[in-house]
Amino acid sequence: MRALRLTAWGEAPEPTEVEQPVPRGTEVLVRVEATGLCHSDLHVIDAAAGALPYRLPFTLGHEVAGRVTAWGPDADGVETGQRVVLYGPWGCDSCDRCAAGRDNYCDRRDTLAWHGAGLGRDGGMAEYVLVPSARHLVPIDDLPADQAAPLSDAGLTSYHAVAGLRHALGEGTTTAVIGIGGLGHLAVQILRATTATRVLAVDTREDALTLADRSGADFGTLARADTARVLRGQTGGAGADAVLDFVGNGQTLQLATGILRPGGELAVVGSGGGRLTVSKPGILPPGFRLSLPFWGTRPELTEVVALARSGAIHVETERFPLSAAAEAIGRLRRGQVRGRAVLVPD
Repeated sequence: MRALRLTAWGEAPEPTEVEQPVPRGTEVLVRVEATGLCHSDLHVIDAAAGALPYRLPFTLGHEVAGRVTAWGPDADGVETGQRVVLYGPWGCDSCDRCAAGRDNYCDRRDTLAWHGAGLGRDGGMAEYVLVPSARHLVPIDDLPADQAAPLSDAGLTSYHAVAGLRHALGEGTTTAVIGIGGLGHLAVQILRATTATRVLAVDTREDALTLADRSGADFGTLARADTARVLRGQTGGAGADAVLDFVGNGQTLQLATGILRPGGELAVVGSGGGRLTVSKPGILPPGFRLSLPFWGTRPELTEVVALARSGAIHVETERFPLSAAAEAIGRLRRGQVRGRAVLVPD
């Protein structure tokens, strides 16, 4: 079968012919219908040798939807033809957190040679993907595969980040979303669907603000020198009750803390390499709380799928055949993808 494999750190992944996997034990074989492409894939491709614990080579792709085709003798809870989305973070499968479907916070994560599908283990940029256990599968029924696949990271991570702030997002509150890409445009929709907060959107691109508007943002603005003043004006001068930063670089963190209300909530989701320095009073908003949400839980993925099936959230996608993966990766690097790039088998 055809697969997009990472064979050397810092080099482009290679289309490769590999043997179709055969499920054993509790494993489940899924025929891939769609796989999302995100910046995390770029971070993996660009990583220096030794920066990640993964062993080369492996197939990329951690946002995966498809159909169950076979399973090992010890697998249960699946049936032929069942349409599923993969819960991407795979933990040790034995700690209390993994047992509760919280593999994203596995107690043994730092000791593993993988972090999930396409992250040290073979992922979904292929015709088939082998899943260690049926517990990593969430049914999608009639949800289109190109909608379901991005839910397993872009949707789930956004949902998990919002869930951590939901207690503070009642009537009369304001939330700023920085970065309206694959995750950010879904965060806007999730905020509208699950909270009463007013949503402000920030990005460097006009087309991203158009996407934010389609996603239900109440106000959008380009990131400029006066953006903090503009956004504070939208809050009556008090500042935002919460900020979701899906970029995480130095500029966005400075903006986030500059518009955050004292005692507010800041969730940094993006991995742009920015830093927050805790020093003398006056640099950061007093009493603010910082969270670093990572991916999400399996029960939350079920909730995200339910939101998508109800029509409450919709993924903006650009589809590419798997054979055009290099083009999709190039466009993602240049910031030219609208919403989420999705690869589909040729």
